[in-house]
Amino acid sequence: MHDARIPLLIDTDPGVDDALALLMAFADPRHHLVGLTIAAGNVGLRHTIANALKLCEVAGVEVPVFPGADAPLVHPARDAAYVHGRDGFGDTGYAPAARRAEAEHAALAILRLSHAHAGRLVLVALGPLTNLALALKLDPSLPQRVARCVVMGAAVTAHGNITPAAEFNIAFDPEAAHVVFSQFPRIELADWEAVLAHGFLHTDVERWLAADSARARFYAGISAHTRAWSRAGRGERWHAADALAMALALQPEGVLESVPRPLAVEVAGIHTRGATVVDWNRQTGQADNVDILLRYDQARFEGMIAAALAA
Repeated sequence: MHDARIPLLIDTDPGVDDALALLMAFADPRHHLVGLTIAAGNVGLRHTIANALKLCEVAGVEVPVFPGADAPLVHPARDAAYVHGRDGFGDTGYAPAARRAEAEHAALAILRLSHAHAGRLVLVALGPLTNLALALKLDPSLPQRVARCVVMGAAVTAHGNITPAAEFNIAFDPEAAHVVFSQFPRIELADWEAVLAHGFLHTDVERWLAADSARARFYAGISAHTRAWSRAGRGERWHAADALAMALALQPEGVLESVPRPLAVEVAGIHTRGATVVDWNRQTGQADNVDILLRYDQARFEGMIAAALAA
């Protein structure tokens, strides 16, 4: 029988943010999660794979997990263990999942699933873009089979969060980001600056996390470290970057404002490596290759988070 749900493939580096986005995907009845492809990023690949498997187990979700790139394409990069904990999940010392990852490499899985779901696949990238870049190098026709490509990454006016000018996912592997942004004809972009405009009050987050569910209890534990870090450094609102990208992916009807523009990734630059340069005035004559999310329905977004945690 034909599955009417929308096929969803998530490339991710869990990470506490990613975990919240994955719980949103798990809870969404309109989408069918066909795979998780895993990269290094927030922490090393060994941890990001273990975290993905554990989250599936906690949520009672059977979705294949495909290990991918363990490092950027060219230059080494530093991770974000200081935000997410050394293991990426707040160093709670959880018991590892019983299930193992698949043998197939993430880049190959992306290509195979793009054929299996050609024309319908929604591809959501929540981490560094290394796996997508590898897939594009193996098969440049990939974008022709992807219905939508949603990316969490970039800082569209260069207010970076890992360097003065660059956002973490792009800065971790700028070469990969360059490949992806130059080969996908249109990417729906949830950038760091949009994330900062869609924060949650810590008091609301704590209320959602008090839900009587295995998901909420697990998430409360793994996010305690990063929420404390955020409260100390960023104030009354907590920002979950990957969750915003997932809201955009799952419920695009929640977009209140977005703008199309050309975007290029700086791969050199003394101060700007990893910066995402938006041609706001369309001076270069390049085609628009991103739709930049500016405003998303905040009540809808918060409702999706609360529902995902209570599921």
